[in-house]
Amino acid sequence: MKTAHKIFPSGLCENDAKPPFGKDVLFYNGKYYSLSNQRIPYMRDKTADERYFILTLFAIAFELQKQPHHSGEVENIQLCIGLPPAHYGTQYEKFEHYFLNRDIIDFCLNGTPYSIFISKALCFPQAFAAIAPIHRQICAYPKVTVLDIGGFTADYMLVKNGEADLSVCDSLENGVILLYNRIKSKVNADFDLLLDESDINAVLQGNSGDYDDKIVSVINEQAQLFVDDLLSKLRERMIDLRSGKIVFAGGGSILLKKQITTSEKVSSPIFINEITANAKGYELIFRASKY
Repeated sequence: MKTAHKIFPSGLCENDAKPPFGKDVLFYNGKYYSLSNQRIPYMRDKTADERYFILTLFAIAFELQKQPHHSGEVENIQLCIGLPPAHYGTQYEKFEHYFLNRDIIDFCLNGTPYSIFISKALCFPQAFAAIAPIHRQICAYPKVTVLDIGGFTADYMLVKNGEADLSVCDSLENGVILLYNRIKSKVNADFDLLLDESDINAVLQGNSGDYDDKIVSVINEQAQLFVDDLLSKLRERMIDLRSGKIVFAGGGSILLKKQITTSEKVSSPIFINEITANAKGYELIFRASKY
């Protein structure tokens, strides 16, 4: 989960009693919720249950902490949210309505009470939102391919003369979580060693001094294979990343920047080195629109 100022895991623990320990504990509707590193499994439809609503309450509280807040006052919330571009056309209205018509919502985070009313919920396509900060630069090119590599999915879309072409977009289930699982399985099978995601991130970010050279080699090899496989899948869909301008966004693109730039399947990539680019892009699009 990402807001303009906060990143936190999309995992929840629910309890009837207040947890004895934990950094962030939210109380809502008679239940206590704490964040967990055990992610919610990939959900194509995030409205299937209340978990993403609860996670959004965390996100709203984190953002309200960044601005003056007066206890007892009802905060009017205009909520900007996003969906993968391939799901946007069929799901955006349902996703917007998921947050609306809930009257005043009272909850507490870490003992601080909040009262909010979500007056608007506006959904925007991911990937396109990520390029909002450099939209003027993007408009200079007749055709731009945007590839947003996230945790669960890798979303791609075509932008022509600055406008999103939603007829050429899709969401591949090739996010970096797939890479993490491949690496952990191979290292466990070959070396009887258990790695977690922080270990893998450290190596991919160049901090490999604490790890055996053979482990580092496996991680880097698997990362390169992952990137090459992803780019090959795009080529199969007639998306040639060796022609035109290519913009890479998302935390996965930042993590795999070395593998992307050294791949022979892509030329002249542009990287958006801001992991919260989509969240910030939603706000930019909202403010530039007539909503």
